[in-house]
Amino acid sequence: MKETTRSTRRRFLVVSGTAFGASALAGARISRVHAEGTARLKLGLVGCGGRGTGAVANALAPECNQDAVLWAMADLFPQHLKASLQNLSGMFGDRVQVPTERRFVGFDGYHGVIENCDVMLVCTPPRFTAPITLEAVKAKRHVFFEITGAVDVPSVEMILQADELSRKNGTCLLDGHVYRAHLARREAVQRMQEGQIGDITSIHCDYMRGWYRPLHRKPEWSELEYQIRNWNWFNWLNGGHVGNTLSHNLDSALWALGDQILPEACYGMGGRSTHLHPSRGTSYDQESVVFEFPNGLMLYGFIRNADGCFNSNRDIYHGTKGRCYYTAFRAPFITDLKGNVIWRAERELVERSAYEQEQIDLLEAVRTGQPIHRGKILAQSAMMCVLGQLAVFTGQRVTWKEAIDSRFAFPPHGEITWQTKPPVEPGAEGLYPVPVPGVTTITTPMA
Repeated sequence: MKETTRSTRRRFLVVSGTAFGASALAGARISRVHAEGTARLKLGLVGCGGRGTGAVANALAPECNQDAVLWAMADLFPQHLKASLQNLSGMFGDRVQVPTERRFVGFDGYHGVIENCDVMLVCTPPRFTAPITLEAVKAKRHVFFEITGAVDVPSVEMILQADELSRKNGTCLLDGHVYRAHLARREAVQRMQEGQIGDITSIHCDYMRGWYRPLHRKPEWSELEYQIRNWNWFNWLNGGHVGNTLSHNLDSALWALGDQILPEACYGMGGRSTHLHPSRGTSYDQESVVFEFPNGLMLYGFIRNADGCFNSNRDIYHGTKGRCYYTAFRAPFITDLKGNVIWRAERELVERSAYEQEQIDLLEAVRTGQPIHRGKILAQSAMMCVLGQLAVFTGQRVTWKEAIDSRFAFPPHGEITWQTKPPVEPGAEGLYPVPVPGVTTITTPMA
């Protein structure tokens, strides 16, 4: 590749916001950029766990956003908020300005964050993300929310509502599918969309890892508190592992396809064969999904969460002229059909933190008044995950239309408080019931 071409491509990829393209940045100009006419961007965090704390650290990184300050925080658990605040204060000093009156605890604590900030970072368990995001957009706040963002059909519709409203009121709505912020992947996607591997005919995605974040119950916790603390392993809180584990891979596939093509149907299989333990909750430990697209393209996805097994996180795009390979945040590369490498991403693009880049993109869009609208794209990715999970749990081939028309929703319905009865209880030997393919149906309550 000629140096002039490489320089132009690099400049296109690195400039904040430009990499999203005109369609993602189009919309009404932002009228409320800085609170009270100040030069500070007041950030609010809802969900003070590891990812939430990390998101704030990315947004406050010295080389990223010097005018941003952390202004308000909320979490269900006061010890989470305290630990996050201590960590961030130690890292960023007076850029963390969260006095007692702007610290909120409980299921409704996010309201206090909405009232006090310009930009919200919503990093809660997926079950709670969509309603909080929608309320924040209604209040004309810019929102970054972590994936999957939606766990069932009603929550997907909430994200679509938030997307429509954000376009009307000129606020940013950006999700945490972080691969889209990886500069090296941006170039790989651009090359695929320019036809370097030809027409994409099939996509292979796998995310196989160990049993991550197991949490054993403490006697002082109620059943509901335990399940929320251990949300990674309860389907009603995380949506199942098609979304909780494979979401990044599936979103990357839709991105490479231009966010214009959606699967028509899905079938798959899954179950549990390892780690038969109460802390495993209601989740499967292995799942496989096959998505059928209208143009004949097939996507094959594989998930495993088990210790002592082969691990892999990669995506392979098979085209009529070549193949493109991803492995997490390593350098993507393209080969011809014989396996000869014809392009590999440059180190400087690979090494740039995608987690910081997504916050750079967000806050620069807020400053410049050119909003990012990614709600609809996230809703499509989330609905693809819902479709895949329904296919695995039921053991049936489920179409996109059938999944939407089912109005599938995880219980419990309505507002959740500490008095809410959890939708699933442990049975014999403390184990929780799991969906049974061939018996479970779309209309069967699943938790």
